[in-house]
Amino acid sequence: ILTRHVFTASSCGLCGKAVVEEVMRRHPPLSDASRAQVRVPAVVIGSLPDRLRAAQATFATTGGLHACALFDLEGNLIALHEDVGRHNALDKLLGEVWLADRWPLDNYVLMLSGRVSFELVQKALVARLPVVAAISAPSSLAVETAIAAGMTLCGFVRDGRMNIYS
Repeated sequence: ILTRHVFTASSCGLCGKAVVEEVMRRHPPLSDASRAQVRVPAVVIGSLPDRLRAAQATFATTGGLHACALFDLEGNLIALHEDVGRHNALDKLLGEVWLADRWPLDNYVLMLSGRVSFELVQKALVARLPVVAAISAPSSLAVETAIAAGMTLCGFVRDGRMNIYS
């Protein structure tokens, strides 16, 4: 009889302070000067989920895609991408703005349609995005990374409310 013995774990394998420190070593936190220049009223952030949904053409048809969108500080849509994967949608969005020579993104807000993982915050830091907002929850490691990076992280942005984690 053949048997298989396999170790499994439910974690992503990225945990704790060492991971956040490594990210900060490679991509320094946002400067106090750049953060001081970015002010986004709560009402603008609160309006982004509806603006995101209104621009999601494929989601309107399928009901099953994630989206990532870039907004200016007044809440105007700059770019949006959809994909079945949250990470893929963000990669498409960042690729578009990179190719359009809009880098760094230090005067924009990133809006996500789903959960905020550590990797999404890390990608936002590389792009120098000062504000990340999401319709759903961030992971604890995403919150730790946003705090260390000096980024504003908002979750559960819906129904006129939000949680501000950093």
